[in-house]
Amino acid sequence: MTPETLTESEEETRSFLISLPIFDSFNVTELSILAQHMSYVHLQRGEHLFVEGDQGTFMGFVVNGVLEVQKRGDLGENIVLARLTRGSSIGEMALIDKSPRSATVIAKQATTMVTLTDKGFDLLAEKMPTLGIKIIKKIARLLSLNMRRTTSKLADLMQSSH
Repeated sequence: MTPETLTESEEETRSFLISLPIFDSFNVTELSILAQHMSYVHLQRGEHLFVEGDQGTFMGFVVNGVLEVQKRGDLGENIVLARLTRGSSIGEMALIDKSPRSATVIAKQATTMVTLTDKGFDLLAEKMPTLGIKIIKKIARLLSLNMRRTTSKLADLMQSSH
């Protein structure tokens, strides 16, 4: 497979992936193959990417725009957990465990994303197991970094409440 077989959209996806630090160890061919298994999602301001409790079927990277991650509080109020901008990833757990979404994600302005569905990932991993493993390692790294960040926030909260 040569990179010349990419459509214009896949080439755009690959160019975006090249700019993400998470993929800096991937070569052009690997990124081309990954790009062929991804698709674009366009959200209007106020539109939901997904809602807490939805079945998780994809992960994505923000190409442009702003997403807000919200969690419903005990009193039914929405608590903003994070704002995601260009290069941020969301939904990594969906590719690993296909569990329900743990938060709601809303576009705060028009947003474009590239997404990898669980089916797209499974197809890619079947064709190219080595690339599949490489992607899983990167996703595990993202999840690990998120977990460390959350743990450190939790520790700060616990100290400030004493």
